[in-house]
Amino acid sequence: MVRPESIAAHAIVLIPARMAATRLPGKPLADIAGRPMIAHVVARAVEAQVGPVWVATDAPEIAAAVKAEGANAVMTRADHASGSDRVFEALGKVDPGAKTSIVLNLQGDLPTVSPRAIRAAIALLADPAVDIGTIAAEIADNAERTDPNVVKVVGTPVGEGRLRALYFSRATVPAGEGPHYHHIGLYAYRRAALEKFVNLKPSPLERREKLEQLRALEAGMRIDVAIVDAVPLGVDTPADLAKARALLGKRPHQP
Repeated sequence: MVRPESIAAHAIVLIPARMAATRLPGKPLADIAGRPMIAHVVARAVEAQVGPVWVATDAPEIAAAVKAEGANAVMTRADHASGSDRVFEALGKVDPGAKTSIVLNLQGDLPTVSPRAIRAAIALLADPAVDIGTIAAEIADNAERTDPNVVKVVGTPVGEGRLRALYFSRATVPAGEGPHYHHIGLYAYRRAALEKFVNLKPSPLERREKLEQLRALEAGMRIDVAIVDAVPLGVDTPADLAKARALLGKRPHQP
């Protein structure tokens, strides 16, 4: 098995970001403690120290804000169906020589994501049998068990704090006594796995559950899951944004 630190030496972090969010338009530029939200996500990725960090966007204003923070941005097409497709295009632009073998797809709306969680996802790829690494946290709030907005991962243990994913669902699964796990949408891909994934057609279970990761499982790809301590705050609504501001700063920056 390859050592996790040598895996990180060949990694890159790509953060897809766009302005057209239904519930919170323009959210990558939403102010949190005097900085745009996307800048907080970039800072967490940089703190993880797993490789260069790039924001992949189709919006010039997002690119400008990222560059104003001293970070990297790459422009991509506006017609991508998913963040994975945007990440794959960006990868070809920033690493055309294919020197990078590990690609971390980090959502741009996770301003409180832990650098440790980022490293945990990438470390799973030290096992050559794993195509994709991701993370989850044990559900402590009973309301989350039945919430369809909370995606659950079902997996079989393959080590301490680690599962091999068997299924992802919005339903309360598995049945019976025992823990349930809240999946966190952060993915570490082998470069070849990402290329295979974006060239697959949407799968039947993916369409049914509206969960993109099921496409990989249905195609026979292996996804392993690292269990982390907590779920980072995902900012999808004005209420989420208020929570993020409370966590990361007292109030919005006044220019």
